Amino acid sequence: MLEMVGQLRWQDFVDIGIITFLVYRLLQIVRGSRAMQMIVGLAVILLAYISSRVLGLLTLNWIIDNFLGSIILVVIVIFQSDIRRALTQVGTAPLFGAAERMVQARGDIIEEVVEAAEALARKKVGGLIVLQREVGLNEYMEIGTRLDARVSRELLESVFLPNSPIHDGALVIQKGRVTAVRCLLPLSTAPNLKKSWGTRHRAALGVTEETDAVAIVISEQEGTIALVVSGNVTENIDGPRLRAALEGLVKS
Repeated sequence: MLEMVGQLRWQDFVDIGIITFLVYRLLQIVRGSRAMQMIVGLAVILLAYISSRVLGLLTLNWIIDNFLGSIILVVIVIFQSDIRRALTQVGTAPLFGAAERMVQARGDIIEEVVEAAEALARKKVGGLIVLQREVGLNEYMEIGTRLDARVSRELLESVFLPNSPIHDGALVIQKGRVTAVRCLLPLSTAPNLKKSWGTRHRAALGVTEETDAVAIVISEQEGTIALVVSGNVTENIDGPRLRAALEGLVKS
């Protein structure tokens, strides 16, 4: 072992350092998107491939071998939005990443969100608030307006006022901060949706069907609040019930 270390050139240490840094930066970039879950899935497939060869599982090995034969094309198709985002971020972030900003306590964030939702409902002002959990929402924020603001009732209310230039679309709360507004979310294509549900409800359903996010919809027609989780809608939810639900759903 010592002989192998002694044979390494200084160029080898530089090479290892560069590769380590690139892997670190790549993980930082994909951390806020669904790409991380896809990478884990590909790692599982690779592990299954190695196991199939070791255990002599010929059929499984043949299937995975054919899949891996076109892995480059598969990666480009799956990660096209994340690759585009990564390329645009090259050189824009500090070399070793900026320090994490101070965020509010979870209870404070939930309280501000609940109070804002109740106030908007009383005024019959429509709104759509999305709270990120494990799966990143960066791809939905690309078309929106980026922010980095403290979560407050006043800010949430002002965003959705009819005369606000950013009232359309969704507001996204990510890592304890208001990260983006005017975000376009995928609309649900599920059949048999209620006719009274408008674009906000369909967008809330769509994003919660594709991710583990929590969505809160305020209806301007009825002045009610709906909580959407995993494609399931709880309508006419009041402040205390919304608060209790968010405390169980939002961990950080």
